[in-house]
Amino acid sequence: MKRRKFITLLGGAAAWPLAARAQQDARIRRLGMVTGITDEAGTRARYAAFFAELARLGWMEGRNLRIDYRWGEGSANKIRENAAELAALAPDVIVATGGATLGALLESTRSVPIVFTLVPDPVGSGFVDSLSRPGGNATGFEQFEYGVSAKWLELLKEIATGVKRAAIFWDPKLPAGIGQFAIIQSVAPSLGIDVIPIKPSDPSEIDRAIASFATAGNGGLIVTSYPQAVVQRELIAMAAARHMLPAVYSTKDFVVSGGLMSYSADFIDQYRRAAAYVDRILKGEKPADLPVQTPNKYELVVNLKTAKALGLSMPRRCLPAPTR
Repeated sequence: MKRRKFITLLGGAAAWPLAARAQQDARIRRLGMVTGITDEAGTRARYAAFFAELARLGWMEGRNLRIDYRWGEGSANKIRENAAELAALAPDVIVATGGATLGALLESTRSVPIVFTLVPDPVGSGFVDSLSRPGGNATGFEQFEYGVSAKWLELLKEIATGVKRAAIFWDPKLPAGIGQFAIIQSVAPSLGIDVIPIKPSDPSEIDRAIASFATAGNGGLIVTSYPQAVVQRELIAMAAARHMLPAVYSTKDFVVSGGLMSYSADFIDQYRRAAAYVDRILKGEKPADLPVQTPNKYELVVNLKTAKALGLSMPRRCLPAPTR
């Protein structure tokens, strides 16, 4: 039976929703995807979850969606360039990953709707007016509350009780970097730990900085959340292992690359939820009316092989549940 005859048989009242949907499906919407890092396994897994949920909601590339991708490669200049290019295309909505990316986008456009993910403190960074009423052209999902930064240091002390010094990798050029480091500094005295900031601007400095820090002994490492660190995660994890430093990271991408431990929000879950916001915006809702959501799932990830190499006995709660 031809589709036109089938709609006619249903009758006028029932035919209207199907006809309206056919018109919607016929219109190709443009979606921008931009991140401050590279096209790597962690990003691909998060994007896969996002597109699977978007497909469930009726949006598929090649049918009713055109997608433009941009990758920042951890470079501030590249991130700004990508943001400007994507904003100039005037897509129906942009999905932006990370605070550096969102900041660059908002410098380029205040009209194109943006759904952001993995952005620390969007209110304090000036990206939105408030969590409940963002007020502009951007809304989305907060990466973590700054209190999580304290958790990283607490975990380091728990898994390596002899740690007296902690090197903190952070980016002082980012508002989120300042916030993360401030929280770590505030809790360090209560844990009996001195914190030493490390701000390598070049990959060649990573091993040298870690080696210099490790010579004094009783040290550990915290890597906060910023694009360049994620891009250089293998170098950082390898250097920490080479100099026998226990380390806690801001995302599990580091643990997959050989790092010891991470504690972070469930980023896969954030991307699934972001798909629902994109769907709502494509159907006519405004970012200003969609509240920024905070994480509701966190995950602790441990590389047991690395723990063994460092001679660490992990607390029971950090171990996987026994199987029967």
